[in-house]
Amino acid sequence: MDVLMPQLGETVLEGTVATWYKAEGDTVAKGDLLLDVETDKAATEIEAPEAGVLSKIAVPEGETVDVGTVLAVIAVDGEAVATGSAAGAAAAVTTSEPEPAAAPASAGLPAKSAGGKLSPAVRRLAKQHNLNIEDIKGSGRDGRVTRQNVLDFIKVGGAAKAAPVKAARAKAAPMAGETLPFDRFRKITAEHMVRSKATSPHVLQAIDVDFSGVDAVRLAKKDAWKSDKGYSLTYLPFVARAVCQALAEFPRINASVEGEALVLHPDVNLAIAIDLNHEGLVAPVVPDASGLSVSALAEAFADLVSRAQTKKLSPDDLQGGTYTLSNPGPFGTLFTAPIINQPQVGILSMDAVKKRAVVIESEAGDAIAVRPVGILAHSFDHRAIDGAYSAAYLQKLKALIETADWGSEF
Repeated sequence: MDVLMPQLGETVLEGTVATWYKAEGDTVAKGDLLLDVETDKAATEIEAPEAGVLSKIAVPEGETVDVGTVLAVIAVDGEAVATGSAAGAAAAVTTSEPEPAAAPASAGLPAKSAGGKLSPAVRRLAKQHNLNIEDIKGSGRDGRVTRQNVLDFIKVGGAAKAAPVKAARAKAAPMAGETLPFDRFRKITAEHMVRSKATSPHVLQAIDVDFSGVDAVRLAKKDAWKSDKGYSLTYLPFVARAVCQALAEFPRINASVEGEALVLHPDVNLAIAIDLNHEGLVAPVVPDASGLSVSALAEAFADLVSRAQTKKLSPDDLQGGTYTLSNPGPFGTLFTAPIINQPQVGILSMDAVKKRAVVIESEAGDAIAVRPVGILAHSFDHRAIDGAYSAAYLQKLKALIETADWGSEF
């Protein structure tokens, strides 16, 4: 049975044999580690595909060959073990060359652990963190130290206990920085984000919007609003109001994916992403948001922000969202690609509104004007809808924001 150079990535055409762990004539079991292969993108361990005798090593350590090249031959089920000049030459190459321990040894790292040779990935990781391999218990075959063993050792503080770098080393290895374990809240957020990206094929579309009409009302009311409410009247409730109206015409976005079905929701339960002073993120929900005016939405958002930042949200506040709106705009961002709040179909990011030069088209001719412009970015689940549907939704959203009678909302 031939052992072939594997394809380690769509664009990888060749690989290098880094280390052989078996010699010609060795008996191998299915799953035994045979060799390490490295490319410019990855390093991997190649295991024996079947039990038998390693009858021939066709590619010696350090040699680079094309994907699909025969690296070795395993004689299985009584097949004759290959002998002769080809096998002898290969054996001579692997036995006459000095042990690959020589190079790592100069850096203070052995090339072998108690269980056998170290893979290049393990050597690099141990060198980076200035670790003594002898301090790490191996869980691999015959006690071999694996990459995961090294990572686990670092995680429990082994790197901090490592021996100091020898003065004879020509170049110091990068020292590990401070380790900040994820707290419970960060773990939950991380798990949700990873699950979302793994579950939904995300597609991002964006559109620029002229906020002149919004500004005409917002700026006229901002002082009285701030004096009466104690907080600023931002762009967020205006965008949220337009979102609710647009979703009424595009119900497949106000939906969730359940198995192989799309569930359309009759009410817009609008989730709002809220930053917790850079210590986490929550997305409490305004239920039946489509029935609220701009002023009512502004009040609902202010209440949620206040309770989120004082840790007074209830479990019910975080349930039932059908669509999510994120607003990194106060930080001056230009463009954000948000991650979908599962199992919802879409999420909209509203970034900073800035004065920009835009072309104004009219029957009298084109003109350049300075207008408040912001970018709305929409991530959607391509399982549920296609790009044309999302684009039409964004186009409707833009039209609503630019042409609505915002004064009537107060």
